[in-house]
Amino acid sequence: MDLIALAIPFFLLAIIIELAVNWVRGAGYFRANDAINSLSAGMLSTTTGYFTRLIPLIAWGYVLQNFALIDMPLSWFDASPRGIALWITAALAWDFFYYWYHRFSHEISIFWAAHAVHHQSEDYNLTTALRQTSTSFFFSWIFYLPLFLVGFPLEVIVAVSAVNLIYQFWVHTQTVRRLGILDYIFVTPSNHRVHHAQNERYIDRNYGGMLIIWDRMFGTFQDELEEDPVVFGVRKPLANWNPFWANLQVYDYLLFDARHTQRWRDKIGVWFRRTGWRPADVQAEYPKARADLGHFSKFDARPATGLQGYVLAQFLVSLVLALGISARFGEAGLGAVLVPCLLLWAQLWTIGLLNEGRAYAVRVELVRLLLLVPAGLAVQEAAYWPAVVAYIAVSVAWLGSGIIFFKQIVKENT
Repeated sequence: MDLIALAIPFFLLAIIIELAVNWVRGAGYFRANDAINSLSAGMLSTTTGYFTRLIPLIAWGYVLQNFALIDMPLSWFDASPRGIALWITAALAWDFFYYWYHRFSHEISIFWAAHAVHHQSEDYNLTTALRQTSTSFFFSWIFYLPLFLVGFPLEVIVAVSAVNLIYQFWVHTQTVRRLGILDYIFVTPSNHRVHHAQNERYIDRNYGGMLIIWDRMFGTFQDELEEDPVVFGVRKPLANWNPFWANLQVYDYLLFDARHTQRWRDKIGVWFRRTGWRPADVQAEYPKARADLGHFSKFDARPATGLQGYVLAQFLVSLVLALGISARFGEAGLGAVLVPCLLLWAQLWTIGLLNEGRAYAVRVELVRLLLLVPAGLAVQEAAYWPAVVAYIAVSVAWLGSGIIFFKQIVKENT
């Protein structure tokens, strides 16, 4: 049973409720462009995960089968007092190692390259929770190997990891403020807002997944202070709505430093030194200005006039497609979702271009609609074709009317 897949409808319902509350209160916690980008990154992470999830499972299973110190049969994890105690122990152990994985993800450059996508949003709402990386499979599983060395069953660890991730969803909100005594024990919205801040006081704080006690124990806790309001985002802004580039940005600037430094130990050190470290020769030749939060403004590129509704409609189509892919994956496996995933990824890319108002975005979108979608669907069941033809026709017509409207606006103002 995939607990995360079961939770997705409830995630979406909670986002709708938070969006409604935000609209009634006029709080300004949501921007359509940013929320679409966060959810696009989440869809990209989920669908690429179908192709990478076996990597940690194979590694964990190998350690469990060959090196486990204790033989823990799954039958031990029942509803008895002993079974409940074992479940709680497994959950606490996962949360402990999650703290260290999360901490290293902020403090070591190559780990930050994978994790940064989750922090790039300059808004903070429940869509931010679903803004997940697509590249953490490279290293994240390593931190949990001790659990399998002890002998916890794979099914148990997969379950408690899912519960841990599901818990973290609700703390990505500004709607809930302080929670009294709970703020001292658990990761709460207040505690996690600090974690997503780029303020100097808040940087590299509050790494816990479910429990904040790890941060209190290991000296990384910071309370949210009224006199220092949180500024969300990262010091080197993403400054676009491309979910693919969101996953590659930090790798790109680490590669830049590695290419331009002269010493080989620095070419390697760029990847494994403390986050923010740069070789002296690169820093001297290509200096980076320090972030000035006193003059911070959010990146806010928007679709061209007349295309806002089109972008939202295409995003909703991509969301339905992603949910359909999830169901298809559960029924038919990996081979059945390869082409739908490729079509979804192309759509997420063009949505990002349209969302930024790029001059060439409409041309790219037409290529997707008239070439990529028919080519992709050519290898699918014939039953899909009537709906696909209707989708293409409506999209092209809507796109054309949006362009005409935009040109009319330009003409009236020149």
